[in-house]
Amino acid sequence: MTRCFLFLLLTVRLATAEDGANAWLRYAPLPQANNNHSIPLSIVALGNSKSSPVYTAGQELQKGIKGIFGKKLSTNGTKDTSSSIVVGTIDAYKKAYGDFDEADELEEDGFFLSTEGRDVLILGQNQRGALYGTFAYLSRLAQNKLSPISYVSNPHAPIRWVNEWDNLDGSIERGYAGPSIFFRDGFVVDNVTRVAEYARLLASIRVNGIVINNVNANATLLNARNIEGLGRLADAMRPFGVQLGISLRFDSPQTFGGLNSYDPLDLKVDAWWANITNQIYKRVPDMAGYLVKANSEGQPGPLTYNRTLADGANMFAKAVKAHGGIVMFRAFVYDNHINPGNWTADRANAAVDFFQHLDGKFDDNVVVQIKYGPIDFQVREPPSPLFSTLRKTSTAIELQVTQEYLGQQSHLVYLAPLWKEIFEYDLRVDDRPSKVKDIISSARFNRPLGGSAAVVNVGTNMTWLGNHLAMSNLYAYGMMAWDPAVLPEDVLQDWIRLTFGFDRQVMNVITEMSMKSWPAYENYSGNLGIQTLTDILYTHFGPNPASQDNNGWGQWTRADSTSIGMDRTVKNGTGNAGQYPPAIAKTYENIESTPDNLLLWFHHVPYTQLLKSGKTVIQHFYDAHYEGAATAQSFVMLWQSLKGKIDSERYEHINFRQMYQAGHALVWRDAINEFYHNLSGIPDQAKRVRNHPYRIEAEKMALSGYKAYAVSPFHTASGYTAIVTTSNSTIGTATANITYASGTYDLAVNYYDLIGGRANYEVSINNRTIGTWTGDLEDQLGHAPSIYLDGHSATRITFKGVKVNTGDILKIVGRPDGIEPAPIDYVSFLPPGIVD
Repeated sequence: MTRCFLFLLLTVRLATAEDGANAWLRYAPLPQANNNHSIPLSIVALGNSKSSPVYTAGQELQKGIKGIFGKKLSTNGTKDTSSSIVVGTIDAYKKAYGDFDEADELEEDGFFLSTEGRDVLILGQNQRGALYGTFAYLSRLAQNKLSPISYVSNPHAPIRWVNEWDNLDGSIERGYAGPSIFFRDGFVVDNVTRVAEYARLLASIRVNGIVINNVNANATLLNARNIEGLGRLADAMRPFGVQLGISLRFDSPQTFGGLNSYDPLDLKVDAWWANITNQIYKRVPDMAGYLVKANSEGQPGPLTYNRTLADGANMFAKAVKAHGGIVMFRAFVYDNHINPGNWTADRANAAVDFFQHLDGKFDDNVVVQIKYGPIDFQVREPPSPLFSTLRKTSTAIELQVTQEYLGQQSHLVYLAPLWKEIFEYDLRVDDRPSKVKDIISSARFNRPLGGSAAVVNVGTNMTWLGNHLAMSNLYAYGMMAWDPAVLPEDVLQDWIRLTFGFDRQVMNVITEMSMKSWPAYENYSGNLGIQTLTDILYTHFGPNPASQDNNGWGQWTRADSTSIGMDRTVKNGTGNAGQYPPAIAKTYENIESTPDNLLLWFHHVPYTQLLKSGKTVIQHFYDAHYEGAATAQSFVMLWQSLKGKIDSERYEHINFRQMYQAGHALVWRDAINEFYHNLSGIPDQAKRVRNHPYRIEAEKMALSGYKAYAVSPFHTASGYTAIVTTSNSTIGTATANITYASGTYDLAVNYYDLIGGRANYEVSINNRTIGTWTGDLEDQLGHAPSIYLDGHSATRITFKGVKVNTGDILKIVGRPDGIEPAPIDYVSFLPPGIVD
């Protein structure tokens, strides 16, 4: 009877769907054997205000322990005679109970956690620290880490912010999880419940600030109704110790305020910003400060008036200083109309060129926010040389949780290993140890401020980021901003336990998939430092290497028929290598000492250039793209091995995305290899490129109501051609005789899923329906969609275990909808274990 009950209980638990809203704060019950762990009988929260983080900590303890152990603790004003969990600030503890030995070890936001004595002590240097300690304690319990511990934990740096690129109309630039949780129809939302839930998640990973609106800011955020709305948002986040910040549009005094100028040295402009800042702080007295993007990508800024970037930043710094605020001033300043015909022009030089002469001229409450690499969140970049250039100016590193260039949450890419490489990179300033993590913490140059900011872009989707697995990146960001020394795999496995439980196979599979994901994506997108070969002129999602060159954006590859790569040497190229300290510059100046994974970042070489591996550049491209795509295929089988071990809702959600990634990785593989094969004329030694024996090209089938269509860019279609219906109201039919040997195959159809319609498809063999589907990925995936047949809209659906006889008739029927003309690229009949 007991065994039957336990089986039913397990079945119920596995069947219970989870939508991801609780993320890593599920507080799921521990395995029964550990559910009787001794915990104190009461909670003593040394803080009475319901808006205080200490009060929140007490509430969180109640919620967490009830979920994990099924026990409700009493809440007392004093310690229980048996045992209590005491949470509060050091000062409050001293006032209630006397001296505390570890008090001097705590820094701002730091906490002390001890479970070694009769009482559990969770004491913060401030209220926020007490809340962080509470989440740390509950995280240990939820992970079944029940052994006694006692330690002090201090943040690596004071600034640990997230940036949300939300627009006032409710859209999100580079957001892949639905509309904004902050704005709708031009104004701050009325219902802030979701905002409070997000602040709770951020507090649990020790993030202390959030900029809620797009760096491409809208000045109407500063109207009276929205300022009141900012106060409402701040009120919702304050109990979690998360301070609100906003992005500003530089020309607001003119476009919104009615002045005839936005010159930062104009006294009227200065007074206008001081006045609006006072209005905001009156409603949000603890506002963290401002984020400013100026004179970049067409945005207004001080350079318009021949003022310096420091002049612009300091204008805002003066306005917020009296209120204790800071200004994060983005170093992402460059001309997006540079001349590709100029061999020495280089967008990668822009940050140092604009900022190096301003070092020491920024006010002490200004922090220059620097993207981790010199270009723009690519799959691999060297650290920005600006980290080593600004010695008298506070700096913060800008990372990107939202996967703008890296699969847009439709591809699994665990980013912590990428960030770890950047944090640990030693720039050797003055030939002394100068790791990036120590530069941004101010430990290396002894500056007043520093830290991290990450572009996150959560949305109203219950998964927050549009993909359950993508949440590992948000969790890892918070943990690494607090302590960059942590290991990515350790952080990942903490997240897995908190998100999916304790099953060993679940742990092993998600660890394997995640740790392989960044190298796999690099392999099938862009490698050897060539950048992520996506379409930079459109959605930043699918492959389009041709888009990189011959435009003013400066993300060039300099690829031609014989050679490839940016020459960034001092001797022959743009001089970018020389922006680094001498020891690093020497490494990158010399092609022999430049690591292969950055070869094409710093050097222009022939396709036949030999790598340290012994392969040529072009053969490495071919091989890497096949290897990366094959790894993406393996993720499907790995994930599917977990069926029954994860609740059905999350299992199916992730399974769909892994199958999509597997198909889209093939689109990437074929497009990039085809492009460089066509450009260089050099064949693949393994004879894979352009050799697809399992494919039936759609344009070679017998067509009725369909017509051939030349796809652009050409390399995003097999054979450069697809088929579309002859009109948006004509049903198309494509048929072909099957010449493959009789047997069982996986039948894969590559097609294009455009936004603006939901075409319907049916595939059959001898009029026996094999499968039907709808072109509705815009409803299921959050990545930026496309209205074209291209590398963004190209996708695949696969039907497993299809029995086929030689001579059977394959038929596909496509019913167009809207602007989507039921496009098809090819059909593959794949023997077991074969991927074309």
